[in-house]
Amino acid sequence: MSRRFQIVAVALAVGFTLSACGSEKEPAAANAGTAVTESPKETKGTKGKSMNMQEAAERADGMLDAVLKKIDPEVQWAHGPTTKGSCDVTRRRTVMTIVSADRRQRFLDQVEQFWRTSDYRIKAKNDDAVFPAVYAVTKDGFGISVSVRARGQAFFEADTPCVKESKVADSASEPNGPDYDGVYPLPGPNVRSDYWSAEAS
Repeated sequence: MSRRFQIVAVALAVGFTLSACGSEKEPAAANAGTAVTESPKETKGTKGKSMNMQEAAERADGMLDAVLKKIDPEVQWAHGPTTKGSCDVTRRRTVMTIVSADRRQRFLDQVEQFWRTSDYRIKAKNDDAVFPAVYAVTKDGFGISVSVRARGQAFFEADTPCVKESKVADSASEPNGPDYDGVYPLPGPNVRSDYWSAEAS
């Protein structure tokens, strides 16, 4: 009787152990299946894919138009070259008004303040006394910058995010001075302003 009881007990123990092993494998299989069917996370920069390069270039033009119109007193500007990457566009504007070293910081402050009030994020600043610059970015991935380079000339650039490939036409924005069509590099600043060109007394 005792021998029969031992055999039954061993059989029950073996059955329980096998059952437990099966239950451990099932969640593992379920997890593997979940990993295969899981939707991929959204990749940064995919928002821009809803527009093409021409539309993005027009948006960049609008950003440049807006900041130049906010500079007071007005400065004269001309188009710089447009460049295209595999999926992005850069529009450029060159300031032809002479901005003196004494007015330079005021000029940059106006630009930065406008970008902040437009809800752009200031990404970086170069506070160099001779070649300062301000870099900003919009919530939808467009970059825009102003920099002072040789001869104290100010340059604006607007960069699009990666978008759908398309042809890109010349900017439709009309410069408020000579357009220098086909001229590159553009001449240095040559327009005097009673305010922006003034030196400290």
